[in-house]
Amino acid sequence: MPKPNPDALDFLLTRRSRPAKTLKGPVPTADALKPLLLAAARTPDHGKLEPWRFIVVEKPAMARLAGIAETRGKALGLDADQITKGRTQFDQGHLAIAVIEVQKPSEKIPALEQTYSAGAVCLALLNAALASGWGANWLSGWPSHDRPFMQQALGLEPHERIAGFIHIGTETTAPPERPRPDLDSITTWISV
Repeated sequence: MPKPNPDALDFLLTRRSRPAKTLKGPVPTADALKPLLLAAARTPDHGKLEPWRFIVVEKPAMARLAGIAETRGKALGLDADQITKGRTQFDQGHLAIAVIEVQKPSEKIPALEQTYSAGAVCLALLNAALASGWGANWLSGWPSHDRPFMQQALGLEPHERIAGFIHIGTETTAPPERPRPDLDSITTWISV
């Protein structure tokens, strides 16, 4: 059995994402970001298939992504609130890592498991950022699911899609604790 790590367990039991709109500069430097990306890349990768990659979106690129989100929202006929919500994460963002799911042909690893792996990378990166003392939040929203946005904003190929944007920065306010699921109502025990 591995050696217990109570501090790590305590972190997982008390971790709390920080709303992206409350994150400001400074943000991690490239050198500070590398260990966070390394931690995320330790996610189970299905025999080195690695069905994901990272795109680091820095502040100067955020305005471009915000503009593309607005243009795409109008083209999709979304209402003004949806368009604003789609562009706001980029207008207000200072640094985000786009976790890109990269579907790879495999006889052994189904596409759905590759999707699960990309989601696990998002959570691992979020937790690594929080454990390092940064504020962080995992966002998606309609731009993350819009193929033209993916192509225009990030140059994604047809076999790639956005699993999430992990926004990282300096927190300005700690959010209050929120209600958590009732463990008894979501857990079933099977003994025989």
